[in-house]
Amino acid sequence: MGLVEKRGDEFALTDEGREFVEGAVEAWAGSDWTSEGGGSTMTAGTYETTVQVRSVDPEFRATALSRYERTCPVSGVDHPQLLDVAHVLPWSDYPEYRADLSNVLLFGKTHHAAFDRNLFTLDEEYRLAVNPGFETGSELLERTILNRDGERIGVPDGAVDSAYLRAHNDDLAWV
Repeated sequence: MGLVEKRGDEFALTDEGREFVEGAVEAWAGSDWTSEGGGSTMTAGTYETTVQVRSVDPEFRATALSRYERTCPVSGVDHPQLLDVAHVLPWSDYPEYRADLSNVLLFGKTHHAAFDRNLFTLDEEYRLAVNPGFETGSELLERTILNRDGERIGVPDGAVDSAYLRAHNDDLAWV
């Protein structure tokens, strides 16, 4: 189609390719999008990188999932591949608590990310506390987080050490 050409080790849009992309965005998104940079060339390439991966003992993960009946207490997600073991005291800051079951919550991946970004937290009685600056147009996040501010969620009693929640929340200016 002549939309992309190879330039050395990289691929770049041709003029026809750029026109196609701009036309498609306008047609499909109803926007007046144009590429930034005054005609700069868009490219794609290959590169090498080093990745650090966290490894959690499968038995630790299985035990955490079992404690929460394999369901995120905030979202209701119940598919094991969509559930994360979330550390109350962060993994990177508290290596000594990485394998402490009383330092973990079970969340769906989106809610784990929201917790880690301090968009919500839990108090010592497992009531959901929402960051006042958290805004979203997502119906899912409104229903599962924003509209549940102050509500006690289904964390099994004693599953999380209240001292860990207290320490986590002490670092949050909005709690």
